[in-house]
Amino acid sequence: MSVLLIAGSPTAPSRSTALLDAVGERLAQRHARIERLAVRELPAQALLLAEWNNPAIERAIAQVAAARVIVVATPVYKAAYSGLLKVFLDLLSQNALKGKTVLPLATGGSPHHMLALDYALRPVLQSLSARHILPGVYASESQIALTPENAYQVHNDLAERLNEAVEVLATEGLKLPATHGFEPVPFSRVRCSV
Repeated sequence: MSVLLIAGSPTAPSRSTALLDAVGERLAQRHARIERLAVRELPAQALLLAEWNNPAIERAIAQVAAARVIVVATPVYKAAYSGLLKVFLDLLSQNALKGKTVLPLATGGSPHHMLALDYALRPVLQSLSARHILPGVYASESQIALTPENAYQVHNDLAERLNEAVEVLATEGLKLPATHGFEPVPFSRVRCSV
């Protein structure tokens, strides 16, 4: 089962990519096969001119097609996802996300931009025929701190929300067994007493 992590930030390193990496680490611990796509590394001219026959663009579109689960991360600018991510999503076919489970992630300067996930990004993902779009995870700058070593660190409250999101993604998108709660019982083992 492959998971494609799409980084929609025009900068690196970035808080949204740190959020994406935190999800990737959690999924790797559950033995999911992870692939990465940093949209900023695709050729700018090919993106802007919609050159579908460019080899790098073809590979990126093929990665989307091959993945069962998509995790997409973006910074929020002016109450919307990044323009870089928009340009890439515009290259995808109308059914590019058909049958896929998608987890949207976003970061912004303050909690005031949290609804960008539901009002800006979710409609685009739905228009690409995503089978199941999970509740997104939004983080403000204060929840992903820059360490003295120039790395980003996810705060504990955000880490808990990421754990929950990954649990749902693993069980619903990847059909992996739950790591907490009761073990699933096959119907053939259910016994009724009257």
